[in-house]
Amino acid sequence: MKFILKRLLTMLLTIWVITTLTFVIMHTIPGDPFSSDSDVLPEEVLNNMRAKFNLDKPLPVQYLLYLKNLASFDLGPSIESETRNVNTLIAEGLPVSALLGFQALVIALVFGMILGIIASLFHNRTIDYAAMTIAILGISVPSFILAPLLIKFFAVQWGMLPVASWGTWKHTILPSVALAAGPLAIIARFTRSSMLEVLKQNYMKTADAKGLGAAGIVIKHGIRNAIIPVVSFMGPLVAHLLTGTFVIEKIFAIPGLGKYFVDSIFNRDYPVILGTTIFFSVVLIVTLFLIDLSYRLIDPRIKLSSRGD
Repeated sequence: MKFILKRLLTMLLTIWVITTLTFVIMHTIPGDPFSSDSDVLPEEVLNNMRAKFNLDKPLPVQYLLYLKNLASFDLGPSIESETRNVNTLIAEGLPVSALLGFQALVIALVFGMILGIIASLFHNRTIDYAAMTIAILGISVPSFILAPLLIKFFAVQWGMLPVASWGTWKHTILPSVALAAGPLAIIARFTRSSMLEVLKQNYMKTADAKGLGAAGIVIKHGIRNAIIPVVSFMGPLVAHLLTGTFVIEKIFAIPGLGKYFVDSIFNRDYPVILGTTIFFSVVLIVTLFLIDLSYRLIDPRIKLSSRGD
């Protein structure tokens, strides 16, 4: 309980620091969201628009007003959208990004672990070298290069899948694969390294001496002990995949959180920038907290403690 309470306080403090830094950095950039309209609209209209979004007030007042609204989970109105606020934009974009991220997460976990386990079982053999070559390619090739290649071959040349946009399940395949390639390669390397260490342990040799089959030893004793490094990587990975990736959503014209975030930066939409940043941070922090709690379930020998955390 002490561990949980301490982590909750730390999480709140972290969110406050992120909010404050984002607010300060955002307002240090010269100009405001209406600067580009100064040559088109009269000064009186611009002043009224600034007053509507509290941009005419001193920065400390704007900051306190934002914190007050944030305490009631109100992320504010969108400057660019007249009919939707930030809460609505997140509610609309989250299901799309979450579905895409979940599919990418499943692909990365399943194929990454399979690739890593196979490579460890055939250590320093052709299969091991081939698996690690695939992993190196997955890490080396950026998603903004892999995505156009997938579109070129699977959509344009072979016509097997749609080029872009969002609609049926077929529209999710190419972006999910492009999104999963990098994490898949990292998980494969983590799993291989961890499994190689586990296979050397005495309890694995004991299980082999008892006559358990190779598959039984790997599944019952090996994977559970080798999965902890992968679980550690899962925290930022889950937050990254489930909240949307900017490049993939932009390339495939997917209406997710990443698209809204990128558009808000170009439009200097302060409430959307702050709201999506805070939302991304909350998802990441909560996911890391849940990952820490899951260690105990995976390995009962691990004890959670508030001391030295």
